[in-house]
Amino acid sequence: MSSVPPPAYGYAPPPRRRGPFLLPLLLGLAGGWLVFTLAQRAPRGARVGPQPDRLKAAPADARPVVARGDLAEDEKSTIELFKRASPSVVYITTLSRRAVNFFEMTDVPQGTGSGFLWDRQGHVVTNFHVLKDADSSVVTLSDQSNWKATVVGVEPDKDLAVLRISAPAEKLTPILVGESKGLQVGQKVFAIGNPFGLDETLTTGIVSALGRTIEAVTGRKIQDVIQTDAAINPGNSGGPLLDSAGRLIGVNTQIASPSGASAGIGFAVPVDTVNAVVPELIAHGRIVRPRLGINPASESIARQLGVTGVLVLGVAEGSGAAKAGLRGTQRDRDGSLILGDIIVGIGGKDVGNYDDLVTALEKQKIGDSVPVRILRDNRETTVNVALMASR
Repeated sequence: MSSVPPPAYGYAPPPRRRGPFLLPLLLGLAGGWLVFTLAQRAPRGARVGPQPDRLKAAPADARPVVARGDLAEDEKSTIELFKRASPSVVYITTLSRRAVNFFEMTDVPQGTGSGFLWDRQGHVVTNFHVLKDADSSVVTLSDQSNWKATVVGVEPDKDLAVLRISAPAEKLTPILVGESKGLQVGQKVFAIGNPFGLDETLTTGIVSALGRTIEAVTGRKIQDVIQTDAAINPGNSGGPLLDSAGRLIGVNTQIASPSGASAGIGFAVPVDTVNAVVPELIAHGRIVRPRLGINPASESIARQLGVTGVLVLGVAEGSGAAKAGLRGTQRDRDGSLILGDIIVGIGGKDVGNYDDLVTALEKQKIGDSVPVRILRDNRETTVNVALMASR
């Protein structure tokens, strides 16, 4: 018996068409060429063929403007405050000398900051750290005129400095000066400055806290500092912090921020400090402080010796301390150290370190006789010391 092949399973191919095929092929090629040619000639983005009316672009008209109405009263007062105060705010560019070649030097920008006009004699107040390490500086007024500035005086311990420009008096609008001792947490404040080089920038906020302490570039403590949430950024340093009457209440100095930009915690040196320091800088170029006439030990030495207070290393001849009988540190014949007097209080204030002593002396006047509490031979006593001017 002949074997029968098993059936095949799956998709069966269509049967082959037999007959002529050249004409359909030519017609297909011609049609493809025609479509390609029309597509190339059509504008980019256009669709070939008739378009329905619903896809045609409708004419676009501007929206009607709705009347705004009057500004709110607090907006009006803020606008007016800025108009009054901004002419008093200046833009400070610090410069550094650089050698172009062996024979030529040039000034190149080093940094920027803010400041404000103190009087019509051309005095400008700013932060000390704005000018630190600069060889010169230029002050730009609100009318965009530039003026070379000279340094009148600096007080690094308070982070304050005074410049002077030779601009005519009619160009100068001194800032209104207020006071900081009556400030209250929650009242509105306004900062004007040049953050990131953007001149005449206004930010607003409130007094967030009072009586803060910050550290100056010298390491000394600045007391009674104002904390605010008004945005303060690099470039705001030296600019004014104003109250709602447009009066100066502080000088924007530092921010607390992990990123270096505003985090809503800024600090301003209080105007009561500014109003005490600036006249001294204008008159003397420095702060003339009352002094006891002692040479104090450094805090590191005091810590090594286990001393709390200010250890007197030496006493200036003819000073108030010498006349009051204060004793300095000495060595005996075998080289052993004999500690001098340790100041633990002055004028009714406790003194735990040199910073406390300087802060207490700042509240006194030259010529005053102040009670000074000292430890001598482990016994506390009080002597009166006449304060003299610092050299």
